[in-house]
This record gives sequence, structure tokens and C-alpha cells, in this order.
Amino acid sequence: MSTSSSSPPQPHPRPLHRYRHGHHYQMLPSKDDGAVRVSNAPERPSDEERGRETEEVEAERGWKAQAVHDLKPSLSRETYTGALLFNVCAFILPALYGTLSKLWVANIDASMVVTTDAYTYIGVVAEVLNEGLPRASWLLIGDKAAPFRARLQLTHTLIVFQSVLGLIMSIAFVAGATTFAQGFVPVEVRAASVTYVRISAFSAFSSAVEYAVTTATRALDKPDVPLFISSTKFAVNILLDLLIISKFHVGGITPTVNMQAGISLACNLVSAFAGLAYFVYTTSVRSKGATTTHADDSSIEVKPSLPAFIVLAKPGFIFFLESAIRNALYLWLVHGIVGLGTDYATAWGVFSTIRWGLVMVPVSSLEATTLTFVGHSWGRFRKSVEGTGAGFAATSRQLWSITRWAMYSVLIALAIEIPLCLLMSFFGARPFARYISGSDVVAGIAEHMWQTIDWCYICYAVSTQLAAILVATRPHWYLYQSLASNLLYVLPWAIACQTAELNPEDAWTYHSLVFGGSLVFSFFDILVVDGLWAWTLRKGRARLHRFRVA
Repeated sequence: MSTSSSSPPQPHPRPLHRYRHGHHYQMLPSKDDGAVRVSNAPERPSDEERGRETEEVEAERGWKAQAVHDLKPSLSRETYTGALLFNVCAFILPALYGTLSKLWVANIDASMVVTTDAYTYIGVVAEVLNEGLPRASWLLIGDKAAPFRARLQLTHTLIVFQSVLGLIMSIAFVAGATTFAQGFVPVEVRAASVTYVRISAFSAFSSAVEYAVTTATRALDKPDVPLFISSTKFAVNILLDLLIISKFHVGGITPTVNMQAGISLACNLVSAFAGLAYFVYTTSVRSKGATTTHADDSSIEVKPSLPAFIVLAKPGFIFFLESAIRNALYLWLVHGIVGLGTDYATAWGVFSTIRWGLVMVPVSSLEATTLTFVGHSWGRFRKSVEGTGAGFAATSRQLWSITRWAMYSVLIALAIEIPLCLLMSFFGARPFARYISGSDVVAGIAEHMWQTIDWCYICYAVSTQLAAILVATRPHWYLYQSLASNLLYVLPWAIACQTAELNPEDAWTYHSLVFGGSLVFSFFDILVVDGLWAWTLRKGRARLHRFRVA
């Protein structure tokens, strides 16, 4: 039930927060609900009022004029281009450090470069946790049609619960360090890697805190917080690495790979909590609760709560399930790769550094920006159709308003990734791999890996932006398309890789079909599912589920 601005005032109204994605969050009235508030400050429009004004203005613009307006260069955090700039800066620093850290480890002991991949695989397991509750941020916290205080409460709840879950996972990694090393570190360096795994285990905790803060703050149009975290981490990491483990380290110190792991962990923890403190300061101290900026004078509590956790958990479980299935298959394949020897495993690690490092910075930055603004547009759309029942039909203009952000990101991604992939294939892959690994054999294997499936990552760049539409609007649909890709394509090939007697000479024939082929399959998969998503909305056949929380 929606309220109208022309409705007569009711005595002692009960504040009601309705999550436009079907979640009704009802709070009890506070003792001072009937109190008269007096303020000499000029009245600010609420997020809801600004959303209505935005819709009215957008409706008057043509599609081309709207695109020109959306893509106008800006430094504002609440614009597409401004948020994208913040996100690029935030993503490029960790990618740059990840590359530098491998270089420094190679200088310490080239044979231990593969050990640092254990840190990556711990991150993959932690990703399952980090893609659960935090991904619900785009759907719920990103809903600007909801009261800001309610969105802030969800943010605080997300950070608290995600941190606890991350700590539990880290303790589990420490307890199972030996078993983890057996599964993901080549036998040649396994004994020396257990300590590295134990030190790196708490990266799951730091990443849980960091991921919760960064996703929630991006959904709140505060991309400066993730940038602050990345800048802090990069600066402290570089300083300590230069002083302790680089070629220019302070005399009298004998650098080790475990020392590098300890530095990385310390910096991750410092940056995560520094970012959390920065967020609390900018929203709760400097702006006195931040609600004055958003004209939210509701009495909704901003403290973490169990009801708020339940609201997050409903879509969060969908994202958790999707990520668990996808990453379980990935780690199963990686386990087989590790068993093919140090050279092949190191080459795979170098290849992963290329594909998920600097090359993917534009894709990740665009995805975060797309998720933010699709979430905003979806919230306004849900508000506009509220109370119309299940038979509403979205107009072409409404569909464009929701999806246009993904279209912008697709075009930008293609403009960047195509020349970047060509440059890496013809000029960059082998020297880069040689520089990181210190081995010509590893460099040759990594170059072959990249040149075989580099074009598949162009498909990945596009499908990632299109999948963001489902993530920020219909989590169930996102789960369905992921299940189709992973169960219909990845699983059969993963089984084939485990049953075939692979050796380093022919293994990439199978692995390229798994990793590259899955990206191409997902590209066509997401095109079909996005088309069905649009068709159901256009024909009025979409059912928007509601969950009540009191």
C-alpha cells in the first residue's frame, strides 16, 4: 500500500519502511513521534522526492539526450561518470599491488611464486561468503526510494554480520591449513607453504569486512569509501614491502615469502578498518547521522538488528548459493591444475594475474557502477508500480531507464577490452609472464594460455555488465542463468578433466575449453535470460515477491 502526498495527516503515524523489492520493514513508533520539530535550516528534498523529480525530468528527455546527460563528465559521486572514475581508481590500486607482490616474491624465491596463489584460492573460498549478503546491497541498500535511515541500518547490519562470518571462516582456514596446502599447493613447495596458508587465512576476515563496506557504500553513492580503503592499503603495502622485502629493503633484514604474507595481512586489516572508520565518520559524525543530507527525519533506528539481517539474508542466500556452486567447480578444476606440476601451476597463476589483474580493472569498475545505478533505477521503478497489482506492464521507456546503465558499460568495456586484449596477445603476455615468474618455460606456457582464449574475455566483459541487470533487480533470475552455465557446460567439462589422464603438454586443450568456453556459453546464456526478463516485465507477467518483516 503506497501513500500519497495529498493524503490528510494521520495522528501519531507509524513509520513504515518498505523495501521496494518486496520487503516490508515495519518499525515501532518512538516516544517522540508526536513531538514538534523546529529547525531554522532550509528544508531539503528527500531521496524519494528527488527520485520523483528525476523521473519527471528523464521522461521529458529523448533517449539520445538522456544518454548525453548521463555520460556528461562529472566528479560527483551521484553521477555515472563520477562514480566510474572513483571505481576505476579503487580497483586499479589492488590490481597493481597484486602484480608487484608477485615480482617481489619472485626476487625472494622464484619457486615460491606458486605459493602466493594459495592466497588467491583462500580469496576464492572467501568470495563465496562475500558474494552472499553483500550482493544484496545493490538490491536493497541501493534502493533510493527507501528511507535513508533504513538503508543505513541495513549497511550497519551487513557490516557486523559479514565480519562475524568472515572471522569464523578464517579460524576454519587456520585449523585446516595443512589440508588446504595439500589441495592447492604443488608438492614441491607444499611443506614450506603451510605457514604461509596460516598467515593468509585471516585475509578471509579482512576481505569480509572490506567487501561489506565497499559494496554497501557504493550502493549508498559513496564510492570515495572504497577508494579510501584501496589507497590506504596500497600506500601502506608499498611502503612496508619496499622497506622489508623488495630489492631495496633495509639492511639486516632477510625477506621471506611468509614475511610478505604477514605484511599483506596486516595492511588488509588496517585498510579495512580504516575504511570502516572513514565511513562511520563521514556518515555519522561529520554530517550528524548523514540523514540531514537526505532529508530523512524518520525514527527508524540505524543500529544493526536481526530483522534487518533477515531482510538481507533472503536475497543474500540466493547469491551465496550461486557463488558456492560456481566457485566449487572452479576450485575443483584448480585442484587438478595444481597436480600437473610447478611450471604449469605457476603459469596458471601468472595467467590469472593477467586476466583478473590489470586487464579486468575496467570490467570490474564498470560492473560496480552498473550495479549501483541499475539498483537506483529499479528502486524508482518498483515505487512507480507499487499498488498496481501483479498485472502491471513496464513501458519501453521504463525498461530503458533501468537497463541503460548496463548498455553504457557494455560500449565502454568493448572500447577498452578489445585493444587491450590485442596488445597483451601480441606484445605483452610473454614479457609480463617472464618478468613475474622469472622462468622462460613458465612464460611460454602462460603466453599460450592467454593467446588461446583472450577473445573469450571480451565476451566476459559484456556478459558481466548484462548480468548486473539481474543482480540488481531479480536475484532468482541471476541464479537460474548461472546454474544453466555451470551445470550444463562447466560441470560436464570439469568431470572430463578429472577422468582424463592429463599431462602438462595436452592439459590446456581441456582447460581452455572449460574456462574459455564457459565465458562464451555464459555470454549467450545471459542474452537469453535478459531477454526473458525484459519480456516478462513488458508483458506484465513478472511477479515481484513480497516479504514482511516486523
